Amino acid sequence: MNAVQTISELRDQNNIPRQLVNFPSSPPTAEINKSSSTSSFFSSSCKLLRTFNLNGLHKPGDVVLGGLFEVHYNSVFPEHTFTSAPQQPSCQGFDTLGFRHAMTMAFAIEEINNNPDLLPNITLGYSLYDNCATLGIGFSAALSMSSGQEEQFLLQDNCSGVPPVVGIVGDPFSTFSIAALDVLGLYKLPMVSYFATCSCLSDRQRFPSFFRTIPSDGFQVRAMIRILQHFGWSWAGLLVSDDDYGLHVSRSFQTDLTRAGGGCLAYIEILPWGNDPSEYQRIVNVMRKSTARVVMAFAHQMHMIQVLEQVVKQNVTGLQWIASEAWTLVDGLQTSAFMPFLAGTLGIAIRRGEIPGLSDFLWRVHPEQQGNENNMVKQFWEHTFNCKFSPPPVGWVEAGGAQCSGEENLENVKTDLLDVSELRPEYNIYKAVYALAHALHDMLCVPDAFGEKSCSSLQTLELWQFAFYLENVNFTTSFGDQVSFDENGDALPIYDVVNWLQLPDGKSKVQRVGEVKRSASKGDELTLDEGKIFWNFESKQPPRSVCSESCPPGTHMVRRKGEPLCCFYCIACSEGKVSNETDSLECFRCPEDFWSSPRRDHCVPKRTEFLSYQEPLGACLTTASLLGAFSCAIVLGIFTYHRQTPIVRSNNSELSFLLLLSLKLCFLCSLLFVGRPRLWTCQLRHAAFGISFVLCVSCILVKTMVVLAVFKASKPGGEARLKWFGIVQQRGTVFALTCIQAAICTAWIVTASPLPFKNTQYHKDIIVYECLVGSVIGFSALLGYIALLAVSSFVLAFLARNLPDNFNEARLITFSILIFCAVWVAFVPAYINSPGKYADAVEVFAILASSFGLLIALFGPKCFIILLRPEQNTRQAIMGRKPKNLHFETSHLKQ
Repeated sequence: MNAVQTISELRDQNNIPRQLVNFPSSPPTAEINKSSSTSSFFSSSCKLLRTFNLNGLHKPGDVVLGGLFEVHYNSVFPEHTFTSAPQQPSCQGFDTLGFRHAMTMAFAIEEINNNPDLLPNITLGYSLYDNCATLGIGFSAALSMSSGQEEQFLLQDNCSGVPPVVGIVGDPFSTFSIAALDVLGLYKLPMVSYFATCSCLSDRQRFPSFFRTIPSDGFQVRAMIRILQHFGWSWAGLLVSDDDYGLHVSRSFQTDLTRAGGGCLAYIEILPWGNDPSEYQRIVNVMRKSTARVVMAFAHQMHMIQVLEQVVKQNVTGLQWIASEAWTLVDGLQTSAFMPFLAGTLGIAIRRGEIPGLSDFLWRVHPEQQGNENNMVKQFWEHTFNCKFSPPPVGWVEAGGAQCSGEENLENVKTDLLDVSELRPEYNIYKAVYALAHALHDMLCVPDAFGEKSCSSLQTLELWQFAFYLENVNFTTSFGDQVSFDENGDALPIYDVVNWLQLPDGKSKVQRVGEVKRSASKGDELTLDEGKIFWNFESKQPPRSVCSESCPPGTHMVRRKGEPLCCFYCIACSEGKVSNETDSLECFRCPEDFWSSPRRDHCVPKRTEFLSYQEPLGACLTTASLLGAFSCAIVLGIFTYHRQTPIVRSNNSELSFLLLLSLKLCFLCSLLFVGRPRLWTCQLRHAAFGISFVLCVSCILVKTMVVLAVFKASKPGGEARLKWFGIVQQRGTVFALTCIQAAICTAWIVTASPLPFKNTQYHKDIIVYECLVGSVIGFSALLGYIALLAVSSFVLAFLARNLPDNFNEARLITFSILIFCAVWVAFVPAYINSPGKYADAVEVFAILASSFGLLIALFGPKCFIILLRPEQNTRQAIMGRKPKNLHFETSHLKQ
């Protein structure tokens, strides 16, 4: 292997020799065979055991930087036997883009050497190697750069001189970088990759000297998640390659997608290495059956070719592809066969940059630049002009092959080497070389942290110190991008978002449509120019890719059992609950005085219900109440105007006036039951009602008692009884009976006052404003006292109905009290069974009906005589036995 065996113990990691291993100047004390072979093995200087025949390109310098590039994309390993010496694998399939990457590093080093402000008096050299897209070759190249290819090193006896390279640009593959860093990381040899994106390489404990100028897959994953969220794609499939690159992406995607809440993965399929049509057929069949319309692929070109061959075979259309940076710019996929399926692809691409002077440098590429016959430039020349340098392979000339002369002109051929319109990996290489140069400049030519000028010498350069300066490098490229590394060795992440466009002439084009970057203030930021995006769908609009359509406001999500979080049912919120957001996880109950809207998307104030003046029922009752009060006023006016007439004077006019006043109060007290209940109306309505009716019934009771007293006085010896029913006694009786009711109301209000109450028991979405009686006993006592007086009046009036006097009013009282009692007997069950405002309406109706009954029954016949039969309103007519046209009798009461 390309390393030297070590016998001495390794020193501390921060002060170890620069070569991988070393030998002491003398052999151990143990007995050693002194044969010539042994003496050749143990020498006084460091000696390589073996060298690798690697494909490379070199330039000497005071300090040498290494580079690893994929100049060939395939290799063939010869068969090894136990007896034959191992042979080197041969690289096949020249990759012009990989060669352009290597030339970009050579250009950057030449530009630095020509810059007097950067590393003055120090010349940079380079050793560029081809990894042939093979782990073994790339690993061997990395070890060769760390230990060198020279047979012996005579710098110092302990082999602790300047290493062959102080830093490596590469490797482009994550797996290759991991393998090399597991060894090189022990010695803190810095490696700055321009294409290795595996997020696992950010592990500073395992890879302490790894840096990169390309964002990690962790950021690329977040960038794709931002794209998914931007277009509302919550249901997508994921294809990953079966290597560190793909498997780490798979784990990161599931974690970050769940954390971001941006969606779910419908499936995750691992693309195998090698040619396995049946497995790729199965994977594409999964894609075809899935409802996910978006497919993300973190894979290499070889994987994507096999996937797309099956996509074409099964004619799987209607998919929106999202490409990772590994294949988003690969021309080999933009073929006429694949583009009908891949057109419209959105891809994450490496940041495009400008490198002034690179084009002129590439035009100067010529095989005479290097003397090594097997250098990369000659291989590029042979590949480009399809010729071979002398001596050509056996049979080449005989087969008609041309021999390279070196006089060929690049202007006569079309080669990707000279296309500098899309410098993406090249820009990362350019930044990586300059990062190493700036770190070396800061280490050798800049004052230390204490402000003292102490430039180190190349002979005492320590790699762990170089890695420290590389961690703190900070500069700005000519393109305007800042280059620095975070604590994990990752550069400030930025990606271009590109879109695959199929032109009318059948050609394809990759156009930039936005960028995604991280900023200190805004975090991950996505910018898209949606007007430039081509969508490969009939609608020319972004597709819908969801497992379940979003739940609109007014519903909430209920997960489907056994399926991902993005698969759910939309269940309408129950009554009284709302959700005002899309995809709400639950519904929230409305506040007490609010209710859910018909669409359950917001809370609205509950409808209020009470006996209102504006509604028909309340308006009718109010009108009837006012009409009754007005009728009482009219009757009172009639009686006042005709107060000297016999029919008014003969019927105890004072009690009649008081009765009319009490009836008017009864009519007016019903207005307290209409309108929104307040504390004062709740307290006053029943008190006013109770007192007014007691006053009314008391007047009727006294009038009935006076009728009986007059009848008894007409008998012999009965005159003495009339002294107990004089005017003063009548007034006192009415006042005393009314005061009892007032006392009941006062006690009721003081002990358990009626209160306004918002009742939601009748209807959950309606607030019924009503008055709580406070005390059922108080309310029962009020009604019971009125009923007692009414029954007493009815009994007395009934007993006096057939008295022989013509002037007997007992029949009218009997009839009126009968109406009164019938109304209030019917009121009790109706009131109990009527909810809310209807209970108030029943009570108002009972008040009005009983009041109208008393008014009409007691005063209707008298007003009829006063207004329409004035001839009967005479003393003779009233004193007559049977007055003509008078169908009722009244008692003769003297005032």
